[in-house]
Amino acid sequence: MSTEAKASGSGAKTIHRALLSVTDKTGLVEFAQALASFGVELISTGGTARALREAGLTVKDISELTGFPEMLDGRVKTLHPRVHGGLLYIRGNAEHEAAVRAQGIEPIDMVVVNLYAFEKTAAQPGVAFGHLIENIDIGGPSMVRSAAKNFEDVAIVTRVSDYPDLIQEMKSARGAALTRATRWRLAKQAFALTSAYDAAIASTLEQVADAPAPEAPAAFDAASLPATLRINMPQAQALRYGENPHQRAALYADGSGLGIAGARQLQGKDLSFNNLVDLDACWELVQEFEEPACIIVKHTNPCGAATGATILEAYQKALAADPVSAFGGVVGINREVDAAAAEEIAKLFVEAIAAPAFSSGARERFAAKKNLRLVEVKAAPAKPVVKQVSGGLLLQDADSGQVTESELKVVTWRPPTAEELRSLLFAWHVCKHVKSNAIVYARDGQALGVGAGQMSRVDAAKFGAMKAVLPLKGCVAASDAFFPFPDGLEAVAEAGATAVIQPGGSVRDEEVIAAADKLGLAMVFTGIRHFRH
Repeated sequence: MSTEAKASGSGAKTIHRALLSVTDKTGLVEFAQALASFGVELISTGGTARALREAGLTVKDISELTGFPEMLDGRVKTLHPRVHGGLLYIRGNAEHEAAVRAQGIEPIDMVVVNLYAFEKTAAQPGVAFGHLIENIDIGGPSMVRSAAKNFEDVAIVTRVSDYPDLIQEMKSARGAALTRATRWRLAKQAFALTSAYDAAIASTLEQVADAPAPEAPAAFDAASLPATLRINMPQAQALRYGENPHQRAALYADGSGLGIAGARQLQGKDLSFNNLVDLDACWELVQEFEEPACIIVKHTNPCGAATGATILEAYQKALAADPVSAFGGVVGINREVDAAAAEEIAKLFVEAIAAPAFSSGARERFAAKKNLRLVEVKAAPAKPVVKQVSGGLLLQDADSGQVTESELKVVTWRPPTAEELRSLLFAWHVCKHVKSNAIVYARDGQALGVGAGQMSRVDAAKFGAMKAVLPLKGCVAASDAFFPFPDGLEAVAEAGATAVIQPGGSVRDEEVIAAADKLGLAMVFTGIRHFRH
């Protein structure tokens, strides 16, 4: 039985002629060699043809197929009826067959294409406007769309990662044939690629306020929010379920390999929806600190946060503040995790640990805890935050607001001591990442009590004090928003705080300041608020 006959049952089509034109040449030669071994005629363009010839493959130039030279610095090479006619005509359609015969158009059964790296070009600092525009691919997306539209007869290959499976499928078919199911899968990937590519171009150019001269920098206005919000991310991982077992869920990533979505899992069970949300929360907070720091998060709120001379010390301080809540939490660390820290962390049941690296000794110690997820993370730049509301999306800048010691405004008769000031700034970093209303008690680089997500600021102050395991006497307190009345401040003082950091800005600030003076508290205003809903 012929290959064609065998293939017919699965809707497979044999590939006689393939057009290859790629920017990313990873795996290209091996894939082309496999095609050639099945007798597929190879057609190619520019640098792709050169790479194939250097590997000893026989290649027909695109200009030989079209009868028209590549021109305009490569802008025009595949935009030709002999290319798109060969892709788009429906095999077996008498009218189409007659038309292509009359014009001498030959069928093209496979297209292997990846596109100019527009996003990488746009990411280059000071990229010239003309260079940016020149890296908008025209012929590639056109071929991708033509081949994908006619997937019943043509295979469109846009991912290097697909090469091995396609080679294996052709070997199993004992000829260059791909099933209809494979061609349909490839077509869907292709349309997703062109959609994402166009979205990237539109979103990038929208940030260029005025078109400068070609040689001038593109001058992106990164501060402006887009007129149209375009979100196009491929699915990176299907998750077992969402926040609860009855909810479906998946992770989508921007492909940068940065942040929690781009993290590399070194061991443990698959990450769950809740693991990812909690890991992101602790990773964001731990990035606030330059010194060694450890954050323990439970349900997106920190139950332990500390800095130390070493990661071991930071972890021990973070755990000591609330060891009960830490059970089953996730841990974020801003340094390589060494064996000494791993030895201590391994004594507690935690779901996952995020860090920039793990030493071989730490990996060895954690290996015994088979279910523990170790996640190696590369820091990502701050990006706008998207939240869903019914009927639409909200977009806002990332909360990258910071205050320095010199920017603090002392509003009480007593200024904070140097020790209090260090603790206040630490507490302020932590409070920024606690759900509103939020109160954080801290001392000497250690969060002692966290009042999170309360409807009343007074309740947040009381709850944070109630949760404290270590004594609060002589601690400081941070409030994510202003105290609207003296009662919240009084609750903080009653808990044992001697100094307070808050945004200020209430119509009753003077009353609150007077209360602080009466209580002997030092208080500073930041002038910046950190609501987190």
